[in-house]
Amino acid sequence: WAVLRPLGNVPLLIERFTICVIILAVTQALSFMNLAGRLSSPVDVFVLIKHSRLETLSTSLVRAGICSATTPFLLLGDILDCLPLDQCDKIFSFVEENVSTWKSNSFYTAGKNYLLRMCNDLLRRLSKSQNTVFCGRIQLFLARLFPLSEKSGLNLQSQFNLDNITVFNKNEQESTLGQRPTEEKEDGMEVEEGEMGDEEPGAPAPCSIPIDYNLYRKFWTLQDYFRNPVQCYEKFSWITFLKYSDETLAVFKSFKLDDMQASKRKLEELRTAGGDHVYFAKFLTSEKLMDLQLSDSNFRRHILLQYLVLFQYLKGQVKFKSSSCILNDDQCLWMEETTKLVYQLLKEIPPDGDKFATMVEHVLNTEENWNSWKNEGCPSFVKDRPVDDKPKRPTRKRQAPEDFLGKGPDRKVFMGNDELTRLWNLNHDNMAACQSESREFMPSLEDFFEEAIEQADPANMVENEYKVVHNSNYGWRALRLLSRRSPHFFQPTNQQFKSLADYLESMVIKLAKELPDLPSEEIKTGEEDDEDNSDTLLKESNDSPSMQTKLVSNQQMDEIAAKLGAQWKTLAGQLEIKAAEIREIETDSEDVDMQAKLLLVAWQDREGTQATVESLVIALNAAGFPKIADILNET
Repeated sequence: WAVLRPLGNVPLLIERFTICVIILAVTQALSFMNLAGRLSSPVDVFVLIKHSRLETLSTSLVRAGICSATTPFLLLGDILDCLPLDQCDKIFSFVEENVSTWKSNSFYTAGKNYLLRMCNDLLRRLSKSQNTVFCGRIQLFLARLFPLSEKSGLNLQSQFNLDNITVFNKNEQESTLGQRPTEEKEDGMEVEEGEMGDEEPGAPAPCSIPIDYNLYRKFWTLQDYFRNPVQCYEKFSWITFLKYSDETLAVFKSFKLDDMQASKRKLEELRTAGGDHVYFAKFLTSEKLMDLQLSDSNFRRHILLQYLVLFQYLKGQVKFKSSSCILNDDQCLWMEETTKLVYQLLKEIPPDGDKFATMVEHVLNTEENWNSWKNEGCPSFVKDRPVDDKPKRPTRKRQAPEDFLGKGPDRKVFMGNDELTRLWNLNHDNMAACQSESREFMPSLEDFFEEAIEQADPANMVENEYKVVHNSNYGWRALRLLSRRSPHFFQPTNQQFKSLADYLESMVIKLAKELPDLPSEEIKTGEEDDEDNSDTLLKESNDSPSMQTKLVSNQQMDEIAAKLGAQWKTLAGQLEIKAAEIREIETDSEDVDMQAKLLLVAWQDREGTQATVESLVIALNAAGFPKIADILNET
């Protein structure tokens, strides 16, 4: 790069091609040197990576657009695959230091999957119990690299690590609890009771808690409930958990750690000596360590904290929790009392028990916010910027017309020409002008129907075709006016009108009787020759309403069918029954009376509410059965 860069005459294509060849050559040489064993120490590889800046060179080439954005990640993957784990630790430091680079726009989209695959490959090579710190660094790196809402890093369904099984001695016959040590030292001297080797003066002796196999078994069985809290919702599992928890917490409550000075002194010695704390990924379940574990403050805090986490899950609202996972009142009451007891025990554990209990309570309360966030589907914390970043200019409120119009001495509004100005300024209040009496254009019944009433008088001798009621335009306006001003428009009537003109003539007669200022007497005298149009029609409709509206009953159809007999086909033509229906009736029955009955039923089904006695009487007379029609009229 240093040689080729100053050559300004080299074309850009040749320059890029040469740089890519150099990168490939260095990569191949590195792989060959490692596989052939020519690097005597892995430190040489680290020095090559750290000082030659191979990764830095590749990232610079990506920014310059010379190579693709995946090149640095492919190099990292090849390097970590060919190095031992102790050197991968040093190379991973370079990855951690450049996390801001990997999160930039140039690298994140192209390299996030490569980095995730690289970290997963490392985690498969590492041991969770022996390389705990390195595994934790990888997990923290992934947490810094990906956003909080990244679905691949979230436990959306609240699943538990069921593979984390705590192994302990479940065979009581193989238990050594309760047996006194009788082994001898290498020099032949017996180990006396209470002798633990070279002990520092002033160190606290382990508390002598009476431990038997039952306590040992019940204590470590609780880890299965902490591993899988769902089984606490089962009835028999809950009873077992309740019994074992009461006995374990009773031991913690009975045998307290009171030597706070010794614990503080031990903690200060670790700080001054610069010694690192030792962490274990798994509990040590040896029976010989049970007494020491119960005497250890950190161990007690671990167990009590597990209770609080378990109770928070059992009482919390989890989206993917089954509908059957419900606690009863007794279980909730026991958890409330046990929670208070656990916090009290945490405060009594030295050192700084009160401070530790307060911190735990604060952390668990904060965890509720994360549970709510997960129940909502883990929405992103990054808010999208608005499309328009420019500040919006304040808009002025639009003025009302009265604010800028009509401000002269006579408040006259000029509309552009004289006629519009005159019309606009007829009234200052437009709504009041619309409600003026002069804007009422609907005529009265007297004025509108005056001409029609005069034409209805026989003395005027106006022929029907010249009457205004036969004008369709007049009829449409008359109906609208009647619907607004006349009560007769909505009254039901039994009269049947063939046309709109007939209806309007009847309405004109009624209006002439009601309106006092019109010559209604003349219309009455002229109406005597044609009483069927008014009173006669009403009288007939009142005298025989059944003829027009009454439907043919089943009994009447039986009587008519019996009298028709084999002549029913003559009536079928008047009832407009099709030939196909007649053939179907003949197929259904061979009895002529039944065939006549089926004819009437088919006619009634087709006509529906129009199958009246009057219609059947007309059809019988037309078919030549007047006697049967008279019998039907009488019934």
